[in-house]
Parts: sequence; structure tokens; C-alpha cells
Amino acid sequence: MNPELVVFFVIVALALVFDFINGMHDAANAIATGISTRALSPRYAVIMAAVLNFAGAFLSTAVAKTIGGDIADAHLLHSSTIAAALVAAIVWNLITWAKGIPSSSSHALIGGIIGAVVVTVGFSGLKVEGIRKILMALVLSPLVGFTMGFVIMVIMMWVFRKSAPGKLNRRFKVAQVFSAAFLATSHGSNDAQKSMGIIAMALVALHAHGVALPEWLPGMATMKSQIPYWVICGCAIAMAIGTSSGGWRIIKTMGNKMIKLQPINGFAAEIASSVVILTASHVGVPVSTTHCISGSIMGVGSSKRLSAVRWGVARQMLVAWVLTIPAAALVGGCMVLALRFCGMP
Repeated sequence: MNPELVVFFVIVALALVFDFINGMHDAANAIATGISTRALSPRYAVIMAAVLNFAGAFLSTAVAKTIGGDIADAHLLHSSTIAAALVAAIVWNLITWAKGIPSSSSHALIGGIIGAVVVTVGFSGLKVEGIRKILMALVLSPLVGFTMGFVIMVIMMWVFRKSAPGKLNRRFKVAQVFSAAFLATSHGSNDAQKSMGIIAMALVALHAHGVALPEWLPGMATMKSQIPYWVICGCAIAMAIGTSSGGWRIIKTMGNKMIKLQPINGFAAEIASSVVILTASHVGVPVSTTHCISGSIMGVGSSKRLSAVRWGVARQMLVAWVLTIPAAALVGGCMVLALRFCGMP
């Protein structure tokens, strides 16, 4: 078997592992607020998030094509470069998951790709305009989430200002089931596509090097082609399984450590972040669901008073977010050098 083809199948396996870890790492995004307000039991919340993450993955492939085509020129890359990028993203995700830090899988993957490509073919292999667009979306999305969370919470406080707190919380415990479901679906619509994009990039790289896939496995000639259905299904399943398996450390950070949440607060934060994520999926830009929900939670908390948010925890998260791209890029570059040392192109 052609060595490039062997590495391609390794990439598929790594991409599914990345999606599994992404689901496990980001399980907290859709369900932390619902669990912390006791609107959802942990077991039911995890099952619901897994099912709706799976469903959300089939809504679009626009983000996958952005990841696969707008960061680097796949025609210049070898399969080993893409494998190195994935390993970098997986390593960083595992480190932050172990520490209970809600960092960004999107940042990790983009950083890994950038580092691996630069070491392989230099900066000429990067698509600067595409990277700028992606980074702008990653930076703006939590700010938009913060603003929307703040505005929605202020409006709801005014609308329900005469309602008894106990009765209001009971109503919003029911409403929060639907807002958490909305958020889980939007999470799947954006995050599952990131692994689809990296597999699509590997398919285009294979085609560029004249390596044929087995007849039973559909491929892609360019990023404008339709992403094969087996890629979409595989990534959706991997993310759903990962979501069903964990994220409890990050659930504690998201749901309890940043602010004290009531059901009405959780509902507002989930609606705000869902709108931001689904909008990003529709226009084809990857965003960090962790950033979006965290920004929305902080916006909701700030609507009460600034001191309601535990800014020390938010600052720790911000440091992790800033470090993720350069750290993953460094790991990605080192992985390329290690593979070269082992004789890989």
C-alpha cells in the first residue's frame, strides 16, 4: 500500500479521536448551565447533548470547507503534515481537559495546522486572508455572545420584574431544557465540521499527489467538491460518543465557578450563545463554542452587577485561550520535525 495512503488512514483515525475528545472536552458547553441550575439531571443532559450534537453535524458543511480550504493550500501538503497538526490539537485538548480548563478546540486545531504547514513548506503555504477571517470570527464571537447575553438578560429582567422569583425559576427550568437542546444542536453544527474539514484537506492532498483511494471509498478532488457522506457520518458519531463520555471537570468550571446561575440566567446564556454559533455555522466560519457560551455567561452575570462574575476564573480561561494557538502551533511544528526524523516527507 502507498505510504501516503497509510498515513491518510491514520489521519482519519486521528480526526475521529480529535472529534471524540472535542465532544468530551466540550460536553460542558451545552449542558453546564442546565446542570448547575438543576433544570437537567446530569445523566439526561449528557444523553440529550450527545444525540443533538450528532444531529447538528448534518446541518451544513460550510465550516468544514473553511477549515479544509481557507487556512492552507492542501495541494502543497503531504499527509504527514496534516497528521502532525491533528496530533498537536489532540495533545493540547487533553492537557486542558485534564486541568479542567475550558479552552478552544478550534484554536488548537488552527494552531496545529499553522505550525505544521510553516515547518513543512514555509509561510507561503498559508492563506493569510482565510486565517484573518477565521481569527476575526474567533475573537468577535465571545464579545458578541457577551453583548447578547447582557441584552437578553436585561430585557428578561424588565419583562418579568413583577414575577415571584420562585415561580419564575420553576418556569425557566422547563424552558431551559429547550434552550440547552438548541445549544447542543448548534454545537454539533459547528464543532463536528472541524474534523470533517481536516479529513477533506487530507483527501485533496492525496488527490494532488496522484494517490488513489480504494474504489469503495469516495474522495475529493478540490475543496469545492461535496464532502463524502462517510466523512460526515464518522465525525458526527465520534463527537456524539465523546460528548456522552464526560466533561465533568469543565462542567464544574463553566456552571459554578464563573457565576452563580439561576434558571433564567442559564436560559438567557444558552439562547445568546446558540444564536451566535448557528449564525457562524451558516456563514461558514469556525468559532469556539467554549468562547461563545463563556462570553454569554459573563454577559448574563454582568447584567446583575460586574462583581457577580468571578473575573479571576475568567482571567485564567482568557490566558488559556490566548496561549492555545501558539502552543498548538509549536507542537505541530515539532511533530513535523519528529516525523521527518523518522523518514516521513
